[in-house]
Amino acid sequence: MAVARNSDAGHASLIIRTSFGVNYSAPPELPVYEQPICTGEGYIWTPGYWAYGPEGYFWVPGTWVLVPEPGLLWTPGYWVWSDGLYVWHGGYWGLQVGFYGGVNYGYGYSGTGYQGAYWNNGALYYNRSVNNVNVTNVHNVYNTTVVNNTTVNNVSYNGGTGGTTARPTAAELAAARAQRVPSTAEQTQHERAASTNRAQLASVNHGQPPVAATAKPGVFTGHGVEATGTPQHPVTNGAAAKGAGTAPATPAHPNVATPSYPNNNPPPKPAPHPESKPQPESKPKPASPPPPPARGNPPPPEEKQKPKPPPPPAG
Repeated sequence: MAVARNSDAGHASLIIRTSFGVNYSAPPELPVYEQPICTGEGYIWTPGYWAYGPEGYFWVPGTWVLVPEPGLLWTPGYWVWSDGLYVWHGGYWGLQVGFYGGVNYGYGYSGTGYQGAYWNNGALYYNRSVNNVNVTNVHNVYNTTVVNNTTVNNVSYNGGTGGTTARPTAAELAAARAQRVPSTAEQTQHERAASTNRAQLASVNHGQPPVAATAKPGVFTGHGVEATGTPQHPVTNGAAAKGAGTAPATPAHPNVATPSYPNNNPPPKPAPHPESKPQPESKPKPASPPPPPARGNPPPPEEKQKPKPPPPPAG
């Protein structure tokens, strides 16, 4: 099997050449993992994925990444089976979320678009139903449930036997043709760190990577590192990975920098804290009168003693 590299808009793509219809190397299923808590405002979740290197597939953990420019959203990369080849299409940043193969990466990436966050006046708002967010650190939040209308599985590629059958929409094709921003240096270093960790190789971990997700790119030990396993705190649409991946028949919005929700009604903003005002003193209420005695049958009137009859006359 020969492995060749080509270019995909500045992103490395791997082509795994095999004989069509013979044994071929499909990427493993997506592992199940818990999403680490959000690092802070301005960070977007980038889901984990199987990358390919000289020793085969290795898992790149999902992680929170600081958005390179306000208004940008992340389109994950994906594998696609085409003409007997598995081709990797790298992820990218853009004003719209493009096509990523219909792969349900979870945590807002349900296979179409992104339901995890949206931009509003330069601020990123997070959907708490699909993100692990601490409202002490992240204040711009909303809650929109992603309805599950499809069968959820952990398949990690598009096309071929067992792959997803999704095809790009006109909007997703337009996003691919629009101006895009490549992966940040932080993301590139994160993938490189995963490639040098033998424990992340599918041939070693058998599809169960010890580091499935991490709070910070490139940090594979310590606080914020999540191993493969059932999430302890699942959230709706939580990942193939996840907690419970879900895919709406119609995306909650078209995933643009200026959001558009159903009926053009964005999720409500958090209500401002009311100003504290002095409250009027409450006047004490008069004491309640004692309860009336229980009602019942009145006692019978006292009977007057009748005079005794005179004794009978003596005989």
